[in-house]
Amino acid sequence: MKTDKRTRARELAIQALYQLDVQGTVLLEHLQDFLLENENDSFVRRLAADWSRGTWDNLKACDQLIADSVIRWNFSRLAPVDKSILRLACYQLSFCPDIPPNVVINEAIELAKKFSTTQSPAFVNGVLDAILKKLKSG
Repeated sequence: MKTDKRTRARELAIQALYQLDVQGTVLLEHLQDFLLENENDSFVRRLAADWSRGTWDNLKACDQLIADSVIRWNFSRLAPVDKSILRLACYQLSFCPDIPPNVVINEAIELAKKFSTTQSPAFVNGVLDAILKKLKSG
């Protein structure tokens, strides 16, 4: 089954965000290398790079929204994979008006199903619903 180009870009973006979170901002210098090694399609690489850089550039705002939206959980204790998924989705909800919110949330749930634990899809859905409510009311 062939993966949609935007879905593939999201997969690469969360992988890049995970690496940045674990190893530090110095990896931004190697983002293009990572994308070239993992994807042949230039559209997918460009989109993944844009979303990765956009998320990282707005990390404080995204992390604050996530921290304010997790219930009975400390932001620092989030699994790095879940944190990367939430950061990308939060960035897209906040700064990508061309992407419908329901698409962002559905894609994030699918990423959680593919890359995280069995509990993660429901957790990601709940946090993103809370973030979307905050964004709509704010």
